[in-house]
Amino acid sequence: MKFEKFFIPSAESGVRLEIVAAKPNDKGPFPTVVFNHGSTGRGQNRSLYSRTVAPAIVAGYFVERGWMALFPQRRGRGKSEGVYGEGLAPDGSGYSCDVEIAITGFERAVEDVDAVVNYLRDRSDVDQDKLVIGGVSRGGILAIAYAGMKPNTFRGSINFNGGWLGRACPSHEFVNPTLFERGAPAEIPTLWLHGSYDQYYQIGHCRGNFERFLSAGGQGDFVAAPMGHALMFKPALWKDHVDRYLRDLTD
Repeated sequence: MKFEKFFIPSAESGVRLEIVAAKPNDKGPFPTVVFNHGSTGRGQNRSLYSRTVAPAIVAGYFVERGWMALFPQRRGRGKSEGVYGEGLAPDGSGYSCDVEIAITGFERAVEDVDAVVNYLRDRSDVDQDKLVIGGVSRGGILAIAYAGMKPNTFRGSINFNGGWLGRACPSHEFVNPTLFERGAPAEIPTLWLHGSYDQYYQIGHCRGNFERFLSAGGQGDFVAAPMGHALMFKPALWKDHVDRYLRDLTD
């Protein structure tokens, strides 16, 4: 499996986003997943901002099944240009628990996904009828919410351990369900994969987010696996669920 790296324009003038792609060897067009990265822990270690995130274990899973996997790096992350501004506190202490700052950071992330979606429409090797959005942690909640905010864009949405604020912020009890609820209008099946021992998001909180999503009209399945926040790196715990989900989406 080979990774290809390239840059696309963002919504911000003169600022480009890095994308890492992995795809099968034939010509396509391929069913395609856009997989979104998470945060950098507490946001205090700036050296993590420049680390490109494209997990080979996720790429390999999709490529082996005939899918192309795209891993966009949002502004200020990886080799993407611009400032990283997803909810950081003004004093430089890391991610802010302030609701307004957190949600403004989320909206900034949405702008970057918009740029990726616009780019995808011009790729001849993308099967436009078989697009899925996924992600882990902040990327997971972004995947669910974005699908509902921009309906008729993605056929499915896969969330690994999703949430925007961790339990160190009391405001996570408001911010996370509020953002997940934005995904409900998508009217597509979703798959929520959560670790029962996640150190950032307690499983009861995650189930509550899912119930809020369902109550707002969302559709989906919730899986609790015996793992923590690193669930994504244990495909034995989730591949059967994702296999079934993708099969149902594309049959």
